[in-house]
Amino acid sequence: MGCKENQSKSNTQAKKDSSFTYQLSPEKPLPEVEKKRLNYLCSQWYDSLLNNERFNGAVLVAKNGNIVFEKYQGNNPPEKNNPVTDSTPFHIASVTKTFTAMAVLKLWQEGKIDIDQQYSAYFPSFNYPGVTVRCLLNHRSGLPNYLYFMEDLGWNNAISIKNQDVLDWLINRKAELKDISKPDTHFTYCNTNYVLLALLIEKISTQSYPAYIKMNFFDPLNMNHSFVFTEAETGRITLSYDAGGGLIPMNHLDLTYGDKNIYSTPKDLLIWHRFLSGDALFTSKTLTQAYTPYSNEKKGIRNYGLGWRMNIYPDGRKMIYHNGWWHGNNASFIRLLNEDACIIVLGNRQNRNIYKAKYLVELFGSGYKSDEDEEGSEQVRKK
Repeated sequence: MGCKENQSKSNTQAKKDSSFTYQLSPEKPLPEVEKKRLNYLCSQWYDSLLNNERFNGAVLVAKNGNIVFEKYQGNNPPEKNNPVTDSTPFHIASVTKTFTAMAVLKLWQEGKIDIDQQYSAYFPSFNYPGVTVRCLLNHRSGLPNYLYFMEDLGWNNAISIKNQDVLDWLINRKAELKDISKPDTHFTYCNTNYVLLALLIEKISTQSYPAYIKMNFFDPLNMNHSFVFTEAETGRITLSYDAGGGLIPMNHLDLTYGDKNIYSTPKDLLIWHRFLSGDALFTSKTLTQAYTPYSNEKKGIRNYGLGWRMNIYPDGRKMIYHNGWWHGNNASFIRLLNEDACIIVLGNRQNRNIYKAKYLVELFGSGYKSDEDEEGSEQVRKK
């Protein structure tokens, strides 16, 4: 599909005027009895899995734009008397990929990127034939994961890796790399893909990735507690902790972005869900691209679109979601498009029960079934 085929919206919304805001779809009425039912069942789920001293984070469940359940627990940091609130920003780890992907699709919708063009069309030195922008978006590029290969090739861990470093090493040290596969033959979740996509956004927009995401999403959506982490934002971040409450220090992998490094709150992510559920910016054609399953070589309900994981059920309904895991941060962001339901759980003290947010999808229809827990591939390889 060419980059000019999807320009039915000229995106006059993308104004430089900082006072501009997108209009969200209005909340739809929800019967009080349904609110009480969902609140009660969410409370049961919360009390059985997260209502203990090991959970430090936030939970929000919404239906038709209405918040039906909301909890904030713990302190920031955990040992201080500074309660977590609805304005406490959590590292959402790989849920960041949903913003990166939609930024790329915005540029595609504007005719500035062809997602079926090879990445080398934008970065001529990129010597991996057949790797298209779409292959990066749907994790079918066959590229190795920078979380591993940079260290394997001798990166000095006293120096923080930047996105450009990843691209440079892919190009200049290709002969030394292992685990390169033929592109578009199979799905392999790989953070390298989204580091490269962030560079593409920067080249096409002539803005830094943090500035582009802020100007085009956070500011016009009034996502006032969301930001892309950079060294300048060190004073704003919520630190992360292991399951026992020990601080997990930052390391050489913490300055790459696009694959991770957005901090946000449940209420801001609810805005993101409502925005993507309307037509304030993206056309139906663009959203169809995002939510199409591209990896069908294996049977099962799991698949991946363009920046979105999904479960596809026998009746055709989809659970669109993304999980995240970085250091002690866990995140689960789940969207049921047919039911206009959204489930968000964020935490900064290692807790696998956060991924059991999937159990809540069953509250919104008998056709939804939760599968096994899945935290994605965000954790650095263990020695």
